[in-house]
Amino acid sequence: MQPTRVSATLDYLQRAEPKPVTYMLAPPGGHAWDTGHYASTPVIIRDGRGEAEAAALDRAGFQLCSAPSALHSFGERDAIQRVYYREMEDLARAVTGARHAIVFDHLVRRRDPGTLTPFGARDGRRPSTATRVHCDFTPASAQRRLALEMEAHGIDQVSRFAILNLWRSTRLPVLDAPLAVCDARTVDRSDLVAADIVYPTRTGEIFEVLHNPAHAWTYFHGMQFDEVLLFKQYDSLDGMPCFTPHAAFAHPDTPPGTPPRESIEIRCLLIFD
Repeated sequence: MQPTRVSATLDYLQRAEPKPVTYMLAPPGGHAWDTGHYASTPVIIRDGRGEAEAAALDRAGFQLCSAPSALHSFGERDAIQRVYYREMEDLARAVTGARHAIVFDHLVRRRDPGTLTPFGARDGRRPSTATRVHCDFTPASAQRRLALEMEAHGIDQVSRFAILNLWRSTRLPVLDAPLAVCDARTVDRSDLVAADIVYPTRTGEIFEVLHNPAHAWTYFHGMQFDEVLLFKQYDSLDGMPCFTPHAAFAHPDTPPGTPPRESIEIRCLLIFD
């Protein structure tokens, strides 16, 4: 029988000052790839399939959904944008009740065999798993994304908006490097530290996370191709789950010889009125 909780480690930020910076290509002038300080921290991660009450997006900040896809190969960017984007926009609207859903980004991850990586793709390598606890947006970067999409789609005014991540295995059940999400209700605003991510042509801002023993972590064992994990990355409405930290982890019971995990994540802007 699959245990309802496992002991694992996640990479947490150790201090908030100075502002952490991560370079996604070789940094200039011999700088370090990361200026922050991190530590692998023991945590308990519950299997959400064993919970009496299923997690809901508007309570915990995440939700597992049944969502078959007509796309069964994720190697072609055009097919992903033409078929999969529309499917995920439809799913996002159905779950949240948003008036508009606009997919603006996706990332296909194929984990390299060997040690898990702290922050996915760097220096031209293909995107892999990311064990560093983080949220994809801060209020400032969420507002910048909103402004870009409003201009691109001719939207004049927005009262409430949110940003959602939709995560799926692209091939096999997820037994290797599963994704863990933190219940947004257990995250204190002081746990979140704005950090810069430096790309060749731009600098983005995310939240990295300080450890808090109150954090409640969940994963879903053996996620199938026809399942999608939705989790909130921003919500402008007061009182709603706003930031859902997440990270991949090394499951202690992964069978030897398990193929490396392959997944796709979608980032979607929601406009409610």
